[in-house]
Amino acid sequence: MVMEPISVDKAMEIAKKKGIKPGRVKDTKGVQFTKGRNPRLEIIDWDEFKATLSKRKLAVFESGGWMKIMKAPKGKR
Repeated sequence: MVMEPISVDKAMEIAKKKGIKPGRVKDTKGVQFTKGRNPRLEIIDWDEFKATLSKRKLAVFESGGWMKIMKAPKGKR
């Protein structure tokens, strides 16, 4: 399957259906999705998630409902 970039709004829809939230790895700038059970991750709000993606030139990619955060395509930075 090919991973395609999606908007944060689309990521929010998928996350809500899957019961996951945006999170940050404690004491780092790393972001990822979480169900909130990992003590090394802190849940952040969607605005902070979006700002972090923009600042770090990252984007959410999706394939078959599976999401991953990777470097944004050059035209989306």
